[in-house]
This record gives sequence, structure tokens and C-alpha cells, in this order.
Amino acid sequence: MRRVRCAIYTRKSSEEGLEQEFNSLDAQREACEAYVASQRHEGWVLLKAQYDDGGISGGHLERPALQRLMADVDEGRVDQIVVYKIDRLTRSLADFAKLVDRLDAAKASFVSVTQSFNTATSMGRLTLNVLLSFAQFEREVTAERIREKIADSKKKGLWMGGYVPLGYEAAGRTLTINAGEGETIRTLFGLYEEHRALNLVAREAERLGLRSKRYVTQSGRDQGGQILSRGHIHKILTNPLYIGRIVHKGVSFEGQHPAIIEIEQWERVQATLTEQSGIPRGQRNFGRPTSPLAGKLFNISGERLTPVHTQKAGRRYAYYISQGLKTTTVPGEKSSEWRLQARALEDRIDATPKKHLRTAILRGLVSDAAPQFISDMICKIDHSDFDTLAAIERVCIGRDSLEITVDPDRLSKAFGVPIKDPDQDQLTIKTPFTLRRRGVETKLLLEGDAIPCDETLLRNIAKGHAFLNMITSGQTVQQIAEASNLSARRVQQTLEFAFLSPEATRQIVEGCQPAFLTADWCLKHEISADWAEQAQQFNTL
Repeated sequence: MRRVRCAIYTRKSSEEGLEQEFNSLDAQREACEAYVASQRHEGWVLLKAQYDDGGISGGHLERPALQRLMADVDEGRVDQIVVYKIDRLTRSLADFAKLVDRLDAAKASFVSVTQSFNTATSMGRLTLNVLLSFAQFEREVTAERIREKIADSKKKGLWMGGYVPLGYEAAGRTLTINAGEGETIRTLFGLYEEHRALNLVAREAERLGLRSKRYVTQSGRDQGGQILSRGHIHKILTNPLYIGRIVHKGVSFEGQHPAIIEIEQWERVQATLTEQSGIPRGQRNFGRPTSPLAGKLFNISGERLTPVHTQKAGRRYAYYISQGLKTTTVPGEKSSEWRLQARALEDRIDATPKKHLRTAILRGLVSDAAPQFISDMICKIDHSDFDTLAAIERVCIGRDSLEITVDPDRLSKAFGVPIKDPDQDQLTIKTPFTLRRRGVETKLLLEGDAIPCDETLLRNIAKGHAFLNMITSGQTVQQIAEASNLSARRVQQTLEFAFLSPEATRQIVEGCQPAFLTADWCLKHEISADWAEQAQQFNTL
């Protein structure tokens, strides 16, 4: 007789009642255990592992116990999933189709103990689809009713729950003012009227010790009480809740809670915020765009590179990336996909056209200009105030060269003199480049650029030789690890850098090593200790 390994899955949408000694999950499990016992003559045996999801909706598959169960199914540890009702497993037809595919691939099935069908038969699958259709319909209708109830309640000015904002406390279906926090809100509005700049308000709020709202999560953790950021202050200043209004989907309604801010002060602050936001989006306070090459940078296929940025340890890292890198990772050496450090690229492109423009001016780019004016134009190009990037119309990154096109109208505006019918060659600059790639980041080295060395790789090589000297002097790896506050494995990995050949080390020092040869690559790959084999390995990659 074939042995059928059964796993029981239980679920409850809310946490209500789960603290009881015998709750809904226990009742589901008891019924399923009885059903498995009744099928013992068919070879059914119950697995000891328990798969219980308490307080989690069945509208999605991101449930810890379900994920563990399906992983066990994929690995062939479970033959039959037993549930109390089919909607305990899922309430979505789309999710059900995904589960059935995985069950079929693992040659497993599931059964509902209160509904007489199982997925091992075609009739069972048909019945199951019908039941799931009604389950999904019920879930969607319930969601619509909840949304309509929330909308109707907010139109009446009721507070419908959620995160209670700074300045208020929840009181059933309304809010009451928290005296201390309410004073913080009034102070913030007053500071903005005084300084008219969010950065200054944030700095002054930190000096005064103004903090965000403190609250305790359902898990008992104490949250909040942090320094108010510029974004948080802006959210407070633009929240109509503080003038006694409730907002739903962009429309505000008269609320049933008291206002903290007078409507006259609110309107003054909104007018100032609107006035201050007149600076174009993406501009720094000093007027230069944060991404001056946005919309101007293209790859060889004509696809635009998009400016992106990330924040780490309080530092902002900006890049220009190809659209294809939103779905892929590291570009190839000769790929048309790019991930370029923004500031380094902008600095190089800013400097490149200047020499070309000097020559073009001397050769008659502005033929009607007086000699003194031409001299002034060249001085202006050399001066740091001349914004070359603003005059650039397009930058195309080819296989091994950049093509920079300068816009004559923008150039004319910058110089304050008309440029009549310029020769296209005078306003198009082509310059070769070489690549320096580190991980997913790429640097373009134009003609005349000094080749940078990989400082991280050099530090690892130096440290590897230091560890090797310690080993030859009689120290053990464990002793070195303890003295260096590193793991023994890390010491062993670093030692590998000491066995790079002199030729490879020379290339690294001079910055001309293969693009793939980074510290991270060395840590992830086995490098031959034989220098001849090592050279062959590097040359074939």
C-alpha cells in the first residue's frame, strides 16, 4: 500500500480569539486530524510538522506557514495537504492556479475535510474552481463594502483609524487634541512663517527638541520620538487635519475633531509653500539641476539613460542607468547598458567641450565678434561660472567613444551674442574613452584622464602580504584573526590576495588590470597560485 504523507494547514484571518487555550486553529486541526485518521486504510499518515497562520488574510500567498508548507511540498516531503475548508488555503483563483501548478509538479494534491472533493480527480478540480470563484467574489464584495463604509464615514467627518498623527489622540471615531503635541504643531507652523524654509525649520525644531509622535506597536515595541525630518515637517504643514478637516482620496470634508491651527494661518503657510515650490523640481537651492544631463544622455541604441539615486549612511549616491538595467544586473564589457556614477561623468563631460569651444571660437565660430569680445568669451569658458552642461544638447555613449553635441542657441544665450549658421563639426565633439568597472558601477576615462587605481583591491593585497608575513613568522590563522578582530575565514580569504602574480599586482597599481578584477571578484573565485596559470586564467575571462 502506498504511504501518503499528510500535512495539515490551518489559517485564521484575524488575531481575535487566538490567545484562548482552544482557538479556531485548534478546532481546524482537530477536524483535519480526525479526517486523516479515517483514511488510515488508504495509507494516510499525519506528519508532525504544524503549519498554522494566525491573523493573516487568505487574499495573498505571503504567509510564513504556507511558504514553509509549499517548500516542503516542492522537496517531496508532503503528498497531501489537508485543510478544514478550501478558503483556508486561498481565496484567490489566481493564487489557487499557482498552488495547483506547484502541487502537480511535486505530484501532490490537497483535500478539504468539510467539502467532499479533492484535487486528485477532474470533478474535484471543477467543484473547487466553482467554490473558489464564490470565495473570491465574497472577498471582493466585502472589500467594496468596507471601502464604501470608510468613504461614507469620512464624508461625515469621522476618524476611521490608522496612524494617529502628531498633535492628536484617538477617541473612538474622532480625535482629541494632545496638549503637548498640539503645541509642537503650532510651533512648527510659527517657525515656517518666520523662516519660510523647511531646512531652517527642521534645524530649529531639532534645536528646540521637537520630536515625532511616540507610540507602541501591537508587538509591544516603542516607536517614534525621532528628530523631525524636512519631509515629515512638510507633511505636517500640508495636512488639512490640523484645521479640522478629514481627507479622503484628495477631497477634504468637515471633520468632527477640533482644529489645532487657525484657518488664516493655514492659508498663509500654504501660500508660502506654493511660492517656495516655484523653484523647478530637481533644482538645488543654488539653482543647478541635481541631474544636469537628464534627458540628454543616450546609449548607442538611442535609448535614454535615466538619473537615479540611493541613500546609504546619510550619503547620497547618484547614477545614470540604462532602462535595461532596471531588470538586469551587471552590464557586459561592450554592452549598450550602462550604470555610470553621475558626478564623475558630469565633471568629465563638463570639462571636455571647453577646449574644443576655445578652438572653434578662434577659428571663427562667432565671426562678427570683435577681438576683445572673443577674448572675453574664451576667458568666460575658462571661468568656473560657465555652465558647459547647460549648453549641451545631447551626449551619445558609443562602444568606445563619446559624441557630445552643443546646442548653438544655448551657446548663444550663454555668450550673449548670436551664432550664425555654425558648422556642425564645430559644435560636435568626439572623444574616445576607456572603461573602469567596479561591480555594477562603471567609470568612463576620457583622453587625458588619470587612470585611477582600485584602492580597495590594493588594501586587500597589502593586508594579504601582511598576513602572509605573520604566517611565515610562526603565527596561526586563528591568532591573526583574534589580533585583527576578524574571522578565521576572512583571514584565509585575504591571504589569497598575497598570491597574485607580480604582473597582476603591477597592473592593479597602474590601474590597467582587467575590468572584472576587483576585490569582490577575487573573494568569490578561486585564483591559481601558479602565476603562469593565473595569467592564462585572467586572459581568458
